[in-house]
Amino acid sequence: MKILVTGGLGYIGSHTVVELQQKGFEVVIVDDCSNTSEDVLYGIVRITGIQPQFERFDLRKKEKVQGFFQRHQDIQGIIHFAASKAVGESVERPLLYYENNLGSLIYLLQEMTQQQDATFIFSSSCTVYGQAEKLPITEDAPTKPAESPYGNTKKISEDILRDTCKANTHLRSISLRYFNPIGAHPSSEIGELPIGVPQNLVPFITQTAAGVREELSVFGNDYPTADGTCIRDYIHVVDLAKAHVVALQRILQGKAESNYEVYNLGTGKGSSVLEVIQRFERVSGQELPYKIVARREGDVVAAYADTTKANDVLGWKTVSSLDEALLSAWNWEKKVRNL
Repeated sequence: MKILVTGGLGYIGSHTVVELQQKGFEVVIVDDCSNTSEDVLYGIVRITGIQPQFERFDLRKKEKVQGFFQRHQDIQGIIHFAASKAVGESVERPLLYYENNLGSLIYLLQEMTQQQDATFIFSSSCTVYGQAEKLPITEDAPTKPAESPYGNTKKISEDILRDTCKANTHLRSISLRYFNPIGAHPSSEIGELPIGVPQNLVPFITQTAAGVREELSVFGNDYPTADGTCIRDYIHVVDLAKAHVVALQRILQGKAESNYEVYNLGTGKGSSVLEVIQRFERVSGQELPYKIVARREGDVVAAYADTTKANDVLGWKTVSSLDEALLSAWNWEKKVRNL
């Protein structure tokens, strides 16, 4: 069974490709490599022993998307990761985010709705909840006006998917709203390696520990939390990748109760920025220089998941701890930097 993974050389995408191949799926990757490298392919091959098909192009180009589906008429499902994803950058460059994140989704759905039987797994985000009124956050929590253009693209994308599924009952889709992926594959063959300055906490931590960055910036310590720093739900990327395969299988096996479903993916536990720093220092043995700086626009105070629905309906739950995720991220960073 052939599955298209867009953004399959990216951080979460590459880990999901590994899990798909290990479950026997044939994978085709599309990625423009704007925030990754073709070298990730070699890591996937070293882990699985299988070379996935790969095509490099920008999904914003409609004719390229059409040409791809003409060449691959046997695609039976899509897992869609390809998107710009940095909250801060989205505030500075909103039009880039709307063009990239919405245009690519629309072009893919236009092709999928022409098929008699189509499966679509969407990489969504807890940002659709904004600052939730109740914690932990359930799937029934209302979506709110987004705190950033990035978050808004995820909310709008879900609206597009929901409406498209309503109009095309042969299209079956699941949106996975995940919280904060961290860590790396236990083999240290693939992991998070952003191009340029990291936009997420853990790669900035590991790069600081490795001496790539002079010090870590903590964005605000005056939030209404125990230590004044933001709280997030940090989930190991391998646990997250496995959830995408489970969701795909749910649809393919005809177990979905409707043709559009939504699930939260997280650990169910929130950790503050300072707690993550302290936990990293303990598991790595490295002391992290950091400074408190002004709040970052677009950040919410706290977000962590109620995972009951994913646990009970999908039959999925996280396995790895925060410490295990942080240590795997550090092992990956050391390998990349030859430390």
